[in-house]
Amino acid sequence: MHLPLSTLVALLPFFLETVSGQGSSGTGKTTRYWDCCKPSCGWPKKSNGGNQVQTCDKNDRVLNDGGNTKSGCDSGGSAFMCSSQAPWAVNETTSYGWAAVNIANSNEAAWCCACYELTFTGGAVQGKKLIVQATNTGGDLGNNHFDLAIPGGGVGIFNACTSQYGAPSNGWGERYGGIKSRSDCDSFPQALKAGCYWRFDWFKGADNPPVTFKQVACPAAITAKSGCKRSNDVINETPTGPSNVPTWTPTL
Repeated sequence: MHLPLSTLVALLPFFLETVSGQGSSGTGKTTRYWDCCKPSCGWPKKSNGGNQVQTCDKNDRVLNDGGNTKSGCDSGGSAFMCSSQAPWAVNETTSYGWAAVNIANSNEAAWCCACYELTFTGGAVQGKKLIVQATNTGGDLGNNHFDLAIPGGGVGIFNACTSQYGAPSNGWGERYGGIKSRSDCDSFPQALKAGCYWRFDWFKGADNPPVTFKQVACPAAITAKSGCKRSNDVINETPTGPSNVPTWTPTL
């Protein structure tokens, strides 16, 4: 069947809307971790953008290695998660951060370096939003699961924090769940303190609150720290906003 040109032109907006799509969305769960390991999306060719998440050496200096250095969680490895990939508050109701992710009916190539707006639907942070970039994944994650990268959140299965920072053999606090109080952050390495305090300040010590989520273009302030940007796919992936967003602190 051949359609006249005028009909094709009239249908063009419909086709463009179908192609652009809406990205992933739904309801999900959260947990927390900080294992200091090189994130999975730090390896080459994990995202569709031709780049990868920045990793750091033992002294928290960015590696310019094309993503090829062995993870600090592996024997002889020397690539670690950078402290700059810890969450920070943008304002009273919004924060930026990173997470290990597993999205139902998707795969790592589709979510590596993608960003998701999480709206908390329970707990002390109900109604607040956290925009995270997916930098990692995990075999122990369920569907629509966001494992938030928070210093002191527990090392989980793997632990490179002992190698990088001299943390206890099971990390700081409990292996799953991490430390229990804000004061526990006081003894942390200086580079990790702000992200640790964030959990008890802006995040109000919330314990794995449920969320709704939707895929969004990454804030430029996130990609500036991670070094990873996706090419356009189901949504326009062009980073938005300023590349430098200072930490919000409440007015006393």
